[in-house]
Amino acid sequence: MATYKEAGVDIDAGEEAVRRIKGHVRGTFTPGVLTDIGAFGGFFALDKDQYRDPVLVSSMDGVGTKLKVAQRVDRHDTVGQDLVNHCVNDIAVCGARPLFFLDYFAAGQIRPSVVEAVVKGFATACTENGCALIGGETAEMPDLYARGEYDLAGTIVGVVERDEIVDGSAIEAGDVLLGLPSTGLHTNGYTLARKVLFERFVAGDTPEALGGATVAEALLRVHRSYLDVIQALIAEDLAHGFAHVTGGGLVGNTSRIVPDGLALDVDWDAWTVPPLFRLIQDVGEVPEEDMRRTFNLGVGLVAVVRPDAVERALTVLGALGEPAFAIGSVVAA
Repeated sequence: MATYKEAGVDIDAGEEAVRRIKGHVRGTFTPGVLTDIGAFGGFFALDKDQYRDPVLVSSMDGVGTKLKVAQRVDRHDTVGQDLVNHCVNDIAVCGARPLFFLDYFAAGQIRPSVVEAVVKGFATACTENGCALIGGETAEMPDLYARGEYDLAGTIVGVVERDEIVDGSAIEAGDVLLGLPSTGLHTNGYTLARKVLFERFVAGDTPEALGGATVAEALLRVHRSYLDVIQALIAEDLAHGFAHVTGGGLVGNTSRIVPDGLALDVDWDAWTVPPLFRLIQDVGEVPEEDMRRTFNLGVGLVAVVRPDAVERALTVLGALGEPAFAIGSVVAA
């Protein structure tokens, strides 16, 4: 006789995980949430009185092999924040505000404490971004994942007025590129970073270049949300477009919003690349071009601003404590 648990799936552990996360999830609920945890679908009522011509904006992403770092050091309270913030940024650059988030957690073995730590991270970031954690899925699949391994994916849904969509179509030659600092690698380039750093260091090492931080701490810094700064620039009509710098680097992502016939002139010397990136480059002898295509190099968001609005944009960002800097311009192709 064989049981599901003997086959590798522990229903009791799954139910314990759900019990642990209920409080965290309910703490994110906003007035639009109509269902509690356990329903087959998540219901969200859009307040029609708040909008004239609302358009829903959605995005889906994962955390990538940054999870390998979290699993290596058994720390799971940051990757949930990474996922929510990454997804929020992807719709925020379109002008949208997030409404709700859904997650997918798949593991070789359900450890309730790990699930709780990850979901607590989801809840923290959802609360900070003003959206609800409305639902998710937890799956235990020992045939797909080794014990101790798990993967994450998430979907964000937000809303923007149709005539307030930011898509880069207004970008013109002469517009200035303003860079906003990242908090680290965010959620991209970890396959290269892990290969390079963990061939030289262990997770607890503190290379001089990291200023006292361990390798793991530097790699697990939370992927920040740019929602508030984007909305502040939109509120004063200061930006023609925004680019979330993820896989593909600064040029690859900013080029996605630049109209045909235009190109980017980036001044790569306009900011100081944070030490973590230089450590990766030096230890791994990584070519500069590969660094630029793989990592954000310290710039997590690009705002494309008309020339006469740069001073005002910097003032608005400065009031928010954002040390933005000009990193180039838009030019004719």
